[in-house]
Amino acid sequence: MTYAIETRGLTRAYGDTRALDDVTLKIHANTITGLLGRNGAGKTTLMALATAQVLPTSGEVLIDGEQPFEHAKVLEKLCFIRDNQRYPDNYRLKHALRAARIFYPNWSQELADELVGLFRIPAKTDITKLSRGQLSSLGIVLGLASRSPITFFDEPYLGLDATARSYFYDVLLRDYQAVPRTIVLSTHLIDEMDRLLERVVILERGRVVQDADVDELRSAAHSVAGPVAAVEAYVAGRRVLSTHRVGGLATLVVEGAPSRADREAAELGGVELGSVSLQELVSAYGFDREQSPGSTPPNATLAQEVGA
Repeated sequence: MTYAIETRGLTRAYGDTRALDDVTLKIHANTITGLLGRNGAGKTTLMALATAQVLPTSGEVLIDGEQPFEHAKVLEKLCFIRDNQRYPDNYRLKHALRAARIFYPNWSQELADELVGLFRIPAKTDITKLSRGQLSSLGIVLGLASRSPITFFDEPYLGLDATARSYFYDVLLRDYQAVPRTIVLSTHLIDEMDRLLERVVILERGRVVQDADVDELRSAAHSVAGPVAAVEAYVAGRRVLSTHRVGGLATLVVEGAPSRADREAAELGGVELGSVSLQELVSAYGFDREQSPGSTPPNATLAQEVGA
């Protein structure tokens, strides 16, 4: 297996806050990987470290087995489109495209022209005066047309309407298939991007809580719903990832795929088992049992919580 990005004990601290905390992972080459998690989980920090825009407090990050910092041959393989991408004052579309042609060795002007037309990016407006959606569109143009061997998109769809987001997904998948490369996407629109992602890394409070193939991750948990007492009996001894209660009913996400015996027990116990979407899994792994309203304290049963 070839890895485009590897981190070993990667940590980035800002004062007493650790944006990344001892992160060790491997991102497969020539895959579309979703970098997922709640706001503040460390997603942007990880991408900034991988592209040598900030230095780690400790640990290391490798790009194709090499350090990216002050390493021109490594850096020219990378493209990082941030959600708050900055441009020089008085830059217009033509200036951004001209700079990209110089900066990215694999630049495709044909693809850039197609995307500019699809997104209807105005040519005569200063970039600083573009709308949020137009800025996102420009970032998508630069990121995709760069055809960089490793491309990072940080929340690339902000301000885009449904039609524009569909253009982005379709062209990304089409061009990725034509020119395979490593693409890392940070996103909160997980259900929309589900069809694009091959692997996912889920971060929570600066740590990796999941690093898996999408299909493997989907099969690694299931939901159980029904009366509180019945649900509690079913989940006894299992790892509960998230809890939701309404009155005397509860829906939990539990780790592990249900076996035939589990399904039989669920039927006898009067609870319903179901699959869990990628969005639900990300929410479950980011579930804060100590601070989330309605969560179950470690020493309390579900039944006690609702007064059953």
